[in-house]
Amino acid sequence: MDFDKIEIKKNPVIIFMGTPEFSVPVLEGILDKYKVRAIVTQPDKPVGRHGKLKFSPIKEVAIKNNILCLQPNKIKEALQEINTLKPDLIITCAYGQILPLELLLIPKLGCINVHASLLPKLRGGAPIHHAIIDGYSETGVTIMYMAEGMDTGDMISQRKIEIKDEDTASSLHDKLSILGRDLLLETLPSILDGTNKRVKQDESEATYGFNISRKDEKIDFNKTMEKIINQVRGLNSWPGAYFLFDDKIMKVWGCYRTDKCYGNAMIGEVTAIYPDGFGVKCGNGEVVFTVIQPEGKKKMKASDFINGYHGKLVGKILK
Repeated sequence: MDFDKIEIKKNPVIIFMGTPEFSVPVLEGILDKYKVRAIVTQPDKPVGRHGKLKFSPIKEVAIKNNILCLQPNKIKEALQEINTLKPDLIITCAYGQILPLELLLIPKLGCINVHASLLPKLRGGAPIHHAIIDGYSETGVTIMYMAEGMDTGDMISQRKIEIKDEDTASSLHDKLSILGRDLLLETLPSILDGTNKRVKQDESEATYGFNISRKDEKIDFNKTMEKIINQVRGLNSWPGAYFLFDDKIMKVWGCYRTDKCYGNAMIGEVTAIYPDGFGVKCGNGEVVFTVIQPEGKKKMKASDFINGYHGKLVGKILK
């Protein structure tokens, strides 16, 4: 092993790229064992009525640890500065922009990514949501080399996790974030000393978990109970599944299926009142909504909504 390889193994120059809360445990895990030369994250965003700028969770970590933080509007704007830092390795985790080839060629050891799925399944920006929405029984994390395509690079390591019936996108997010941290820290030594494996993805097995759009959020009562429940779970705690109630948005945060048929009811019709909510006819049965959020209000128990509703609920058609 030559001097450069020894130095990289002992004291690698690492740049980390990430933005949301999912990335935080991964970055903090790296900082426990390695020095990070710089962090790249998305620009501050205005929030609230007064448009106060809000830092990304990853920028908060950068400030806390006194690490250089770059926030280009477009990553190409930072290529020269990144090149000047002469990184041995760039690690990305939910950064939020597609990286150009010019950037991928900068670090000596390449760019690696922590992706929250078992590639080639669920490539794209919302793999956690889609793992539940699409009815997967398991998912996991893949450490991979980055390529020009969307999550198409060679895989280095993977670890699986079961998706439980009670899991939501929120709970699965937290589990996968920790799993990603642990798997990355186990995998990094082999990347740094060049002993890691590279496994090409099987393109015939590829599926996609694209970013959630507004149409993905609206409940279609023609769908089965299972698909509606998975949709509610997969969009909890952001952005939320919804239907229209009196032409206003009503989000759903909790529901379950029943064995009742209500064969004469119309699709989307409120079928019955229960102690914990109200039932709605769907494609193959009835779903009971238990936690809802009327437009402009906070989350509430469906039973509280029923108690305060001044009108006939059973027989009402939801859209």
